[in-house]
Amino acid sequence: MSHKRIPKRKAAIAVGGVVALGAAAILLPSANASQDGAPDDAAAAPRTLKAGDASDLATRLAGTLGDAYAGAWYDGEDKRLVVNVVRGEGDMALKVRSAGAEVREVDNSMAELQAGAGTLKSEATIPGTSWAVDPRTNKILVTADSTVTGDKWDRLESTVESLGSGMATLKKSEGTFRTFVSGGDAIFAGGARCSLGFNVTAGDGSPAFLTAGHCAAAGDAWSDQQGGEPIATVDQALFPGDGDFALVRYDDPATEAPSEVNVGGQTVPIVQAAEATVGQQVFRMGSTTGLADGQVLGLDATVNYPEGTVTGLIQTDVCAEPGDSGGSLFTQDGLAVGLTSGGSGDCTVGGETFFQPVTTALEAVGATLGDGGGAGAGDQADGQDAGAEQDGEGGDQGVQEQSDMGSDRHSGLTRTH
Repeated sequence: MSHKRIPKRKAAIAVGGVVALGAAAILLPSANASQDGAPDDAAAAPRTLKAGDASDLATRLAGTLGDAYAGAWYDGEDKRLVVNVVRGEGDMALKVRSAGAEVREVDNSMAELQAGAGTLKSEATIPGTSWAVDPRTNKILVTADSTVTGDKWDRLESTVESLGSGMATLKKSEGTFRTFVSGGDAIFAGGARCSLGFNVTAGDGSPAFLTAGHCAAAGDAWSDQQGGEPIATVDQALFPGDGDFALVRYDDPATEAPSEVNVGGQTVPIVQAAEATVGQQVFRMGSTTGLADGQVLGLDATVNYPEGTVTGLIQTDVCAEPGDSGGSLFTQDGLAVGLTSGGSGDCTVGGETFFQPVTTALEAVGATLGDGGGAGAGDQADGQDAGAEQDGEGGDQGVQEQSDMGSDRHSGLTRTH
């Protein structure tokens, strides 16, 4: 991809758009510490964990359990980590309990589930299909959109059946899988509109941002106004393939690029990137539909878009629409989780939505975010201290009902001089 030399301007884009369809609310971080100081006689009882802590614990247990590990998910209601252990591995189950997680014995090992996903890839890579491991059912969740009919449906159905009983679930979606690019406001290139995901610091220390890789197909130079002067240039992009992400560098190295998400009327400080956990509550911000929330449904998802296959994505039930591509997926306590890739449906009927993991994108492009060195991270410390730890009734101050903001849609892009 060629890169254009364009005039530099001091500009910054405040993450996200303004105004959601519906009445999604955002709760700023509250004190919900894990019970690390539990007495020894309570070691077997599942600990109360924040989603980020649960994700870290799941990663550690996956390494400890080896072949006995069959996935994990977060119970948001009880705030507990549930870990699947292959049936008959009693010693491993004891290790899970000792670590403070809840144990569930299952039949399908992770290796078997991954082998099943491999069969789907080789036998049923059909545009309009997707699959991801769902640890809550201990099965592969296979989804087909409305374009998968006739011989294509028969082929997909027979492939799922060939995996054996209890290995996969086949679901039909009413919508059509597509990437969420549109014309309008937010960040612009070549007549296309996308959404900024997260401001980051590139490997050489310069300010940049992440967005969806398929957005980069619209052009190298991006503006914060439709038809406006470019302020940033695509540096790296991947789509389709092993991800859907792009690193876009601000043309002015003095650009202020704060590590935060603007959710309309308030900002959420982004402190670091984190892995998603199935069952975790997440929020999405996009330039078309504003703020929406939902749950993580699956990890390492494969999506067969019309443009090609993308692997390694996060599957959720958070709605999105054209123009939301590249937008931020994050948690209430300021963890950057994903970048909007695509899906089916809209914010009226719902649907499936897929996100590029931020951690994978950062590693691939050599950038950092938030406390890890993200642009503007240091400037967020005071704001984070002021709004982060809100106990009891004080936590209500962090709630912003999007329905109170009216229906005015405008660019969430802000220039700082």
